[in-house]
Amino acid sequence: MEIRPIARSELSELLALYTHLHADDDPPPDDGTAEQIWDELLGSGRYRYVGAYVDGQLVSSCTITVIPNLTRGGRPYGLIENVVTHADHRGRGYARAVLQDALAFAWAQGCYKVMLMTGRKDEATLRFYESAGFDRHGKQAFIARPDRRGP
Repeated sequence: MEIRPIARSELSELLALYTHLHADDDPPPDDGTAEQIWDELLGSGRYRYVGAYVDGQLVSSCTITVIPNLTRGGRPYGLIENVVTHADHRGRGYARAVLQDALAFAWAQGCYKVMLMTGRKDEATLRFYESAGFDRHGKQAFIARPDRRGP
C-alpha cells in the first residue's frame, strides 16, 4: 500500500472512486467543471486529497481542509470529508491509513482540532472512526440544506 496526495492527473480515478461513496449521489459535474474545481482545490494549500494505492490503483481516499481561525490563538482547524474505500477493498486498513495521513497533515499545519462528520449510523462505522482517533461525543453537529429550510 502506498499513501500519498492524489495527483492532478488522477482526477478521473478519484471521481470513479467516489461512485463507491453514496449509492444515490448526484451525478458528477461535467469534465470541464470538474477540472476547474480540481484546479482550484489543488491550487490552494488548504486542501489535501489523500489516496491509498494498491498496485497503482486508487482504492481509498479522504480530503482534509485546513480552515483559518481567529480563535484558539489563531490556530486553524481541519475538516475531513468524503472518506471512501472501493467496495472490493474494504476492511483492509486503507481508510485508516488515509485518515492517519490527513491527521498528520492537519497537525503539521498547526490545527488545534480536526472534525469529521458521517451520515452513517451503523455502529461498526462509528466504532471505526473512534478507533481512528475521533470522539463521537466531543461535539454535536447540525446540518442545514437549502432544500430543507426551516420556518
